Amino acid sequence: MAKTLVAYFSVLGETGITGRAAAAIAEAAGADLFEIVPAQAYTKADVDYTDPRSRSCRENDDESARPEVASHVADMDGYDVVFVGCPIWWGVEPRIVDSFLDAHDFSDKVIVPFATSGGSGIGAYERHLQKVCPAATFRQGRLLNGRQTADSVRPWVKSSLA
Repeated sequence: MAKTLVAYFSVLGETGITGRAAAAIAEAAGADLFEIVPAQAYTKADVDYTDPRSRSCRENDDESARPEVASHVADMDGYDVVFVGCPIWWGVEPRIVDSFLDAHDFSDKVIVPFATSGGSGIGAYERHLQKVCPAATFRQGRLLNGRQTADSVRPWVKSSLA
């Protein structure tokens, strides 16, 4: 059986919608859970989408932006499948997710994207991940809004691991 990791970023950590979805996936998959934590936490002002000077707006406008992460997965080589999740900001992942991806080798790994969003679909996020990790194999991602449980995500998780 493939060893599986669920890596996620959420401004609100494990209590946010994305964090709860990640926990549900990890439970359904029997996977390890890893929170992508920025070295400098995002404040409410940092994620003010209406302020073009906010940190999230500035990072989004610069595709090469790579905010520093606080820690890395100790043994990424030990995982075969990695679910990567985040809220969608302006149609794609926050740049902190790219920082996480750049810090690890995803060659010969399966990546399964998942996301939460108030209005965007998951397609642009999936395509962007494929550009960031061209050596990985990708499985169909899923948008997971609302309350997710291990039971509600189990069919998708099992098909992703098959």
